[in-house]
Amino acid sequence: MPRLSEVIAALDALWPAERAESWDAVGTVVGDPDQEVSRVLFAVDPVQDIVDEAVKLGADLLVTHHPLYLRGTTTVAADTFKGRVVHTLIKHDIALHVAHTNADRADPGVSDALAGALGLRVVRPLVPDSSDPAGRRGLGRVCELDHPLTVRELAARAAERLPATAQGIRVAGDPEALVRTVAVSGGSGDSLFDDVRAAGVDAFLTADLRHHPVSEARAHSAHGSGADGTHKPLALLDAAHWATEWPWCELAAAQLDEISDRNGWGLRVHVSATVTDPWTAHAASTTTSEALGAPN
Repeated sequence: MPRLSEVIAALDALWPAERAESWDAVGTVVGDPDQEVSRVLFAVDPVQDIVDEAVKLGADLLVTHHPLYLRGTTTVAADTFKGRVVHTLIKHDIALHVAHTNADRADPGVSDALAGALGLRVVRPLVPDSSDPAGRRGLGRVCELDHPLTVRELAARAAERLPATAQGIRVAGDPEALVRTVAVSGGSGDSLFDDVRAAGVDAFLTADLRHHPVSEARAHSAHGSGADGTHKPLALLDAAHWATEWPWCELAAAQLDEISDRNGWGLRVHVSATVTDPWTAHAASTTTSEALGAPN
């Protein structure tokens, strides 16, 4: 069996820490470099339910996409929920390693996994990494469909192929508009609207879209034009944050499986199916415009 330091070296080769955003907190949070690793669990969130799953599974290493301590802390006391996570991990000799924005930028990375889950063909990064001469790394992906779909059909495909959440898929734009090109970005993506417009795509699928950025993007789309000078409205599809990043866990697990086979480690690699999206229910609106006093 490999030592933790050997497995972490392999993960760091996939997602170098220096490629993370300056504000990010990636790398190993808990773990003895000399401990042996035989079983690994991948998940999006380092929350107690996932840690309890790792304990039950007998995992030696938990790899998550989201950091445990993004803004630092002054305590790991077990009466805080993050402190309890740390105590549980240490008590059961489970290491925790985080790959966040360094996995977003990777080739392949989080948005490649999202595109793959949706059956999209990746063309290029949405925001290329200037340090990559091959032009394959970067944030988000610009993709093509094998054949055009309406916005409604694309949303239905996303709802079917991404993990089920209470939110489902929200749409801003004409549901019957045809989509041939799509930009995708796993996780929060409304800071990328300028790059999406520059890419000239028909639709953008991401998560955590907020009211004002979406309103402004729709207004810009309504009065803007495509690269050829013709009007080109942009459809927006908003999925749950967790659901857009979960496909990366399967991709990352497959990458580690391949490394394990190549090195003869015999690791048993698992992906958590536990839904850690914080939203638990959705009540569809039934209020009509007439009931709100809107004119007929």
